[in-house]
Amino acid sequence: MDTRVGMLGLGIMGSAMSANLLRAGFRVIGFDISAERLDAFAQAGGEAARSARQVAQQAELVIAVLPSVAALDDVVSGADGLLAAGRSGLILVESSTFAIEQKQRVSALCRPGITMLDCPLSGTGAQALTGDLSVYASGDAQACERCAPVFAGFARSQHYLGEFGNGSKMKFVANLLVAIHNVATAEAFVLGMKAGLDPEMIYKVVGDGAGSSRMFQVRGPLMVSGEYEPATMKVGIWQKDMKIISEFAAALACPTPLLSASAAYYTAALAQGRGEQDTAAVCAVLEEMACLQRAPSDTPSN
Repeated sequence: MDTRVGMLGLGIMGSAMSANLLRAGFRVIGFDISAERLDAFAQAGGEAARSARQVAQQAELVIAVLPSVAALDDVVSGADGLLAAGRSGLILVESSTFAIEQKQRVSALCRPGITMLDCPLSGTGAQALTGDLSVYASGDAQACERCAPVFAGFARSQHYLGEFGNGSKMKFVANLLVAIHNVATAEAFVLGMKAGLDPEMIYKVVGDGAGSSRMFQVRGPLMVSGEYEPATMKVGIWQKDMKIISEFAAALACPTPLLSASAAYYTAALAQGRGEQDTAAVCAVLEEMACLQRAPSDTPSN
């Protein structure tokens, strides 16, 4: 395809999305502050750029999957950011999980030359590798329509949700469920293992019944193996998402008791030095609380 897609951020999600876009025939121009990630991106067939500005000069639309608002500010309004390219008609697809107010602020900076969309993604890094993502698109309807073929290149589904910010609202709802279901999955595994059941058998049997969930299917294998690196979503980054959802709910005076209950286990994972591990590591937290010693055949290799 002739469409030139820019990718800002080549971490767990960005690198997987880029790989799928390349396989779908798109030209992908990428930038990341990590030279190692840029090299890996180039080796996979991408076109490495030296800055966000250079991405804007070459791409027709740009996707940002970034770890912080500070990183978003830098790639948009920094000295070598998108605005410095002086392009008009560019679309910026902001796919990170940030507070809506922060996205609105950056969107205002982009006008009138750049149309920024609020398009968070539902799915883990492992799901991103297989294109098993959902796009929650919001903002200018015509711009979202123009992006639809690109979304199809890295996601299995896309939903247009209306005005700017609705995408983030839907992502907060989805992530609330992810947070709870992940801890519920870990709790179920620990109960089963302490009762003497084999974790692989738990995954096979429960996954085939009414007790299953998407998180059970996705994070269950990590809990079976007890191996949480490399992460598909790091505990440390997930804490940022949890804080955003909690503050959003508090501003609406909306109680989220199960989210609040699950938050303690992610904090405990951080306290145990698991910040770089996958969020499935809450299973290890609960194992320690339960004084559970896995059978030799179930013990992780590291």
